[in-house]
Amino acid sequence: MIEINNYIEHTLLKADATNKEIEKLVEDAINYKFFGVCINPSYVELTNTLLKGSNVKIVTVVNFPLSNNTIDMTLYQTQRVLELGAKEVDTVLNISALKNKDYKKVEQDIKKTKEICANNTLKVILETDLLNELEIVESCKCAINAGADFVKTSTGFVKNGVGATVSAVKLMYETVNPQGLGVKASGGIKDYTKARALIEAGAQRLGTSSGVEIITRKV
Repeated sequence: MIEINNYIEHTLLKADATNKEIEKLVEDAINYKFFGVCINPSYVELTNTLLKGSNVKIVTVVNFPLSNNTIDMTLYQTQRVLELGAKEVDTVLNISALKNKDYKKVEQDIKKTKEICANNTLKVILETDLLNELEIVESCKCAINAGADFVKTSTGFVKNGVGATVSAVKLMYETVNPQGLGVKASGGIKDYTKARALIEAGAQRLGTSSGVEIITRKV
């Protein structure tokens, strides 16, 4: 039997998140024994304090959501969030470079970020809503070559985007799993049925703001 709570990174990345909402997010993550919480960098320090003594992991995002930082900005941000207590980092790959077929640039940026995350998990967000199947595969190959730990579907911030799909997760899993990388599905995961389908397609993590509803099957 799948224990979906073990897959869930309980997520709150909206721009107007408040301290009280972060506190509730952490409380729910502890109560439902979620794998982790995924929050913006500005809340890493508070979340680290709230999670003292807990096994719930702190996940945060860098170069997010547009992937338009210069690499030195991303590297500084990565170093800082780790200093503040983040255990895992989700970074958006350089989508413009990917579209330009500059795979060397994409790979180098991920590799440099992973060097800072040497003792921490690095997930690479592909933003699959903006990619075709070939680009998804090429993105996965860049993540493999750069030494990343996971590839992730989406930021959840693409206008009219659908987020994680079974077909994208399956393609990502088939590409990276033989090389030992995991897949995180994120974006638009709002009910138990979809969560279960994504896990069956190969997702080892689920980024969702509907974790409680999924676990209690209220949706």
